Amino acid sequence: MTTFDRGSDTRSRILTAARQLFAERGYAATSLADIAARVGLTKTAVAYHFHPKDKLAAELVAPAVDDVIALLDGDFGTDPRLFIEPLTDFVVRHRAVIRLLMEDIGGADDAPPGSPGETIRAFRDEIYAKLTGPSPGDAARVRAWAVMGSLQFAVVKTMDLPQETVRELLLSAALAIQDAALTGDQGR
Repeated sequence: MTTFDRGSDTRSRILTAARQLFAERGYAATSLADIAARVGLTKTAVAYHFHPKDKLAAELVAPAVDDVIALLDGDFGTDPRLFIEPLTDFVVRHRAVIRLLMEDIGGADDAPPGSPGETIRAFRDEIYAKLTGPSPGDAARVRAWAVMGSLQFAVVKTMDLPQETVRELLLSAALAIQDAALTGDQGR
């Protein structure tokens, strides 16, 4: 094994430990020393690869950003139901990142220009638009926020459950919200 391979393996182990600890405890409650202990390294060794700790968060979020861009570029037509399953798959697959964004970075509504919060707000607004369609009425707006809220909070608060269980139940719930709201959406 070359030195590069060992360094790459160490980075991967650190990222895996950080993802697990952030999911268990949250970003703010996890220190570099905690991550080092999980991996069996010194805090200095972890800091060599990821200092400041923000670099860890950025590297963990990057795959989710790529996936949300691909999701938003998808063509789902005008039926929001067609968007709900891929959206559910996304939030379940990236639930550790969703927790990091919701509980630790958050503040998207009042985020200053150029901040991570502004980017989160832009993605949130695009997802909302996919769920509501153009010129949404009251029922479509409520339905979209209900679907988004249920997906976000459910994945964050069920980190202890198997991913497939969460996906199956959450998809059913999101589609039920969509369908229930549609019955009240006639003529709006």
